[in-house]
Amino acid sequence: MKYFGTDGIRQKADAFTPEFLSFIVKGLVNYGGDKIKVFIAGDNRESSEWILSDISTALETLGTEYFNAGILPTPAINYCFYQMGFDFAIDVTASHNPHTDNGIKIFERGKTSGVKLCEEGCQSIEDAIIKAQVFPLVATSLTDDLHQQALELYRQHLLDYVGQTNFNNLKIGMDCANGATSVINKTVFEELGANITLINCNENYNTKINDNCGSTHTEMLQELVKNDKLDFGVAYDGDGDRCLLVDNTGTIIDGDDVLAILADYYRLPAIATTVMANQGLINWAKDHNIKTEITAVGDANVKAAMDQNSISLGGEQSGHIILPNESTGDGMLTALVMTKVVTDTKKSLHELANAMQKSPQVIVNLTASPEMKTNLKESKKAKETLLEYNQKLDKIHGRLLVRPSGTENLIRIAMWGDDEKTITTLADELKTKLEEIL
Repeated sequence: MKYFGTDGIRQKADAFTPEFLSFIVKGLVNYGGDKIKVFIAGDNRESSEWILSDISTALETLGTEYFNAGILPTPAINYCFYQMGFDFAIDVTASHNPHTDNGIKIFERGKTSGVKLCEEGCQSIEDAIIKAQVFPLVATSLTDDLHQQALELYRQHLLDYVGQTNFNNLKIGMDCANGATSVINKTVFEELGANITLINCNENYNTKINDNCGSTHTEMLQELVKNDKLDFGVAYDGDGDRCLLVDNTGTIIDGDDVLAILADYYRLPAIATTVMANQGLINWAKDHNIKTEITAVGDANVKAAMDQNSISLGGEQSGHIILPNESTGDGMLTALVMTKVVTDTKKSLHELANAMQKSPQVIVNLTASPEMKTNLKESKKAKETLLEYNQKLDKIHGRLLVRPSGTENLIRIAMWGDDEKTITTLADELKTKLEEIL
């Protein structure tokens, strides 16, 4: 598809013109029918405010029933639209991208929960965008504000999921990335007895979302945890569907660590993860007789593998974890469950993570235009170069993965091996060669 990537439509915020948004809405109505009810909300980057307004205008023009819930984390949007009886949710967010970007994620009703819009629905929207049939937009009237109602519903869901527990005055640092989790931040943790120190928690529409903070820039949180002698820290991304943790030594605890810790805690026979997983996780799972289902990158692929193979836990190294009985990743719920594990096991996060030994891994990013991404797939010289480096890594028991990002203008080069210095050198060499070729 031209517009839908691995996680909805994502582009520069200015590209979401009123006309472009009206085509998206038209495509959704064409797919869902005239009588649908649509729940709309988003993260708190500056552009989300006017994009939500323009979506409201398009929905009202088409006579579609809708309600705007304002700023909410993505997992809250997915949970609440289903529980509140809506047919679809339009989530305005660019996740971990900078504030100059924005995006659209769409959820529809599954059998028991909200799910990401199916291929047929995405194609209907793509067709509407391509046809570009402009229709006159009317002014919107005021609709009921569901923000507080949705936020309370989500809060209760979090509490119900973790059940009766006490966090026993654990000292936790929390970086909300100036994003959507800022609207709920520390409340549930403190209700359960934790002491929370907040940073980067702007609840308003802003331009600081993901700006040197959150899960993509954990340095500030690492310093906070070490300097204030906290038990651990949690860093969310902009829309709150994933998180990374930081142990008391300042070491990052990523999605691979979380999968191993939770698989052991729940005594699970299998997990689902992606080709980006550290080799250490694969080895650990094998040693513990845990089956590992490997998928392409993207939480939708992980969820599909979980459903097809009756696997209750899956996720990505980036911190996107799909917990048992959940339909999508939820950073805040993941952090709550990890806190519960620390409490129940009476082990520090550092101790829990040390049970799985990671292999050296290096990821370098090559800035790439859409044309360069296409050339990566089609260029004979690029294919020969990748074969050459795969052969080099085979000799040192390493592994290579090169893939175009589905959400950013990047080509990601990931290498695994026994010696970090060697694979770092090889990754930098390959980046330079691909840049020249593409």
